[in-house]
Amino acid sequence: MGREFEVEGTVTPGYESVRDRFARNWEDFDEVGAAYALYVDGEKVVDIWSGTLDRDTDEPYVADTLQLVFSATKGATAACAALLADRGELDVDLPVAHYWPEFAQAGKERIPVRYLLSHKAGLPTFEGALTAEEMLAWDPVIRRLEESAPVWEPGARHGYHAITYGYLVGEVVRRISGKSLGTFFRNEFAEPLGLEFWIGLPEEHFSRVAPLVDQFGSETAGDPEAAAEMSKMMSETLLGRALTMNGAMNGLDGGINAPAAWSAEIPAANGVTNARSLARLYASLIGGVQDGPSEPLISRVQIDKARTRQTEGLDAVLAIPGLLEVETPFALGFWVNGGTSPFGGASGSFGHPGAGGSLGYGDPDRGIAGGYVMNRMSQGVAGDSRSVGLIEASYKAAGRSLN
Repeated sequence: MGREFEVEGTVTPGYESVRDRFARNWEDFDEVGAAYALYVDGEKVVDIWSGTLDRDTDEPYVADTLQLVFSATKGATAACAALLADRGELDVDLPVAHYWPEFAQAGKERIPVRYLLSHKAGLPTFEGALTAEEMLAWDPVIRRLEESAPVWEPGARHGYHAITYGYLVGEVVRRISGKSLGTFFRNEFAEPLGLEFWIGLPEEHFSRVAPLVDQFGSETAGDPEAAAEMSKMMSETLLGRALTMNGAMNGLDGGINAPAAWSAEIPAANGVTNARSLARLYASLIGGVQDGPSEPLISRVQIDKARTRQTEGLDAVLAIPGLLEVETPFALGFWVNGGTSPFGGASGSFGHPGAGGSLGYGDPDRGIAGGYVMNRMSQGVAGDSRSVGLIEASYKAAGRSLN
């Protein structure tokens, strides 16, 4: 049984059941530190947090705490592409090379931007190797991606571009806008909406980041031999190569808890934010927020395009024969309901989960948007029980059907 903590924050009358479900995560799922926020029809109705920064101290997880959210960052990157498409500056059916001429090498001349967004490009990794420093520097990764051939025929299948997604989409955004992905997101989303959400965290915020707990999941945490065996097994698979950028991630001194990993721009995996900012981002995408810009940042027509499913069947990267088979329902950069959906079965919902359990989501048909962040990582690929329970409680409290 987990420790009991007082839940801090604000809850609008009628949403107490969401707070109760959040509190149960410590008893049911050994939560350590976490936060959850919920918007309904553009109004923030839940903004809560609880727990501690790690297992060994009583230092509290507070309103000001920030959290690395891994692939929940991909939703922010997808929003940048959707905004450019909405403005008519990006046509996702044109070849990537139309915007990024150097990409047209090694059989990639005709790959459309749509394939980058829907994980169909066949570039979940690249040829050769890079150091961790080169990976963090951006341009060396771009050169590798330009030179590399796809590992499958583009469009013939899909597979999770765990880290390369951010470089691929980010470079298209950079070629169109003249800004890095992190700068573009800050200018177009974070600043207008008042978000505490960075892709490339400034040093003055380092002290606010909660360290991750159980980085390898409960089965290997604290067991160096088990962790080493898992690392060896993973390095021999396409999944392992995709998750580590051919081993470059393994060279990070201090791992993903290191400030160097926060301050670089890795737009698929290193966003640092909090629950209220994730929820507010998605609330802005599905219709706007009551205390924000007077008009939605992206039109409903474009959001409907961005949340239209593009893939069917099993993922070619999230696969280990005999151990792992996953159906990944991708839209244009977002994850949508279906298969191993992380959205509690809410049809029409979209967003993106992050490794370990973090999640941002929106449902324009029902006016619901939420964000969940945590410092204890679970091993689930998607549909973390902690966030699924919160989503179900949120819909019920709002009187909205999941079906």
